Amino acid sequence: MILFPAIDLKDGQCVRLLHGRMDQATTFNDNPSEQAAAFFRLGFDHLHVVDLNGAFAGHPVNEDAVAGILSSTGARVQLGGGIRDLAMIERWLTAGVYRVVLGTAAVRDPDLVKSAARMFPDRIAVGVDCRNGQVAVAGWGEDTTVSAVELAKVFEGCGVSAIIVTDIGRDGAKTGVNITLTGSIADAVTIPVVASGGVRDVQDLIDLKRRTGRPIGGAILGRALYDGDIQPALALESVR
Repeated sequence: MILFPAIDLKDGQCVRLLHGRMDQATTFNDNPSEQAAAFFRLGFDHLHVVDLNGAFAGHPVNEDAVAGILSSTGARVQLGGGIRDLAMIERWLTAGVYRVVLGTAAVRDPDLVKSAARMFPDRIAVGVDCRNGQVAVAGWGEDTTVSAVELAKVFEGCGVSAIIVTDIGRDGAKTGVNITLTGSIADAVTIPVVASGGVRDVQDLIDLKRRTGRPIGGAILGRALYDGDIQPALALESVR
């Protein structure tokens, strides 16, 4: 199981949101490149980076911050937020992003996601962001009637390398990862599933790893990691 420390970018800074609300942002580092390098030194070889402003705007906004992260760390960076066409996908992959995460595009233009997955094998992930089991888009600002499992199944067999499942109601709250939601999607598809939202301690990671059913492929670590509730060495050891 791969662990992905999260670096969420708002106005060029590294922040954490509560329940995805931009007005509930806590700044943890005004130098995202420094934060990325620090995570890599701690032993994390993957990072989950989100351009929050870009997710709302519908196009990349924190491009300089992302470029700085790419140049400052040897970790593999997966990037989401405002990436909604093939040109931008290719641009980021060429720039050094190892995997692009498509969320809003997965709902509004699934053919784009499938085409990108065929063009760039193993380098496209789908973000399934859920509020009460239904998918939300546009920086989680718009709800849809699409169920999380239904959306994940759309991309079965097309070359998508991961499904990143976020429980919006738990995101940033440290209330525990939603194993039931994550597991239901993992059991519905053969695509590796990454859990996100609410991870509060190492026990959450152990519970994800030990659940019955199809194995969970990874977990995104946010507020609990920044607050010190998760010790990096213990977390990494727990998923080996």
